[in-house]
Amino acid sequence: LDGKIALVVSGSRGIGGSTSLALAEAGANVAVAGRDADAASRKVAEKEALGRKGLVIEADIGEISDIDQMIGSVVSAFGGVDIVVHNAGVTLQGGLLDIDEDTWELMQRVNAKGTFFSLQRAARQMIDQGRGGRIINISSIGSKGFRGTSSPAYAASKGAVNALTYMAAVQLAPYYINVNAICPGLVETDLMRSVFDKRSADTGKTTDELLTELEKSIPLGRIGDPRDIASMIVSLSGPSGSYITGQTINIDGGLIMS
Repeated sequence: LDGKIALVVSGSRGIGGSTSLALAEAGANVAVAGRDADAASRKVAEKEALGRKGLVIEADIGEISDIDQMIGSVVSAFGGVDIVVHNAGVTLQGGLLDIDEDTWELMQRVNAKGTFFSLQRAARQMIDQGRGGRIINISSIGSKGFRGTSSPAYAASKGAVNALTYMAAVQLAPYYINVNAICPGLVETDLMRSVFDKRSADTGKTTDELLTELEKSIPLGRIGDPRDIASMIVSLSGPSGSYITGQTINIDGGLIMS
């Protein structure tokens, strides 16, 4: 990825943090966008230590004005953008009968609306550049019916990400812009921990006990590491991903088979 310019939305920790570092290790200059500027600054410092250029962008992906500013900042700093990873996502533990309008709106605002308009703005920039590009959306196996997902509202918002991926891949293919989604399973992140902390309070079991039980249901026998996702993103971003588009790729240790 030498000379490529990457933007990782929510790229300071978890899957995003591992992805932004892996892209830099592969040669890309990386902009890290998110609401926590301090965390993003620490991640950018790691990239600069590798000799890559980095950029911190404070942005709320649910605000279209922030999205415009985010894309504009990358272009102003680096002259364009070649790779965009949409990792921003929120969830709250809850059952179908318990979800209220505010919870639904929160997940749709960040997970669906934010991804849509960031993808749209990034695609416009890539088309103007005339050199193609790669867009990778982070979805979830919850979008494909995984029964252990945190919330039906979360699953619905990630289902929207999948549908967007399919349509964008078709409409952007003439411009040599590849669009794919990754559907992680259980991955060791702060977000996953927060979900299982809530389940712990509801069940009386510790978070570690719940995770140990779940590990037994994973064919490969372990919770995922953020680097498992990051390595696929690097692959999709480089030459080996040139003939892959419109796919929703499960990385889940075999939890679901589809």
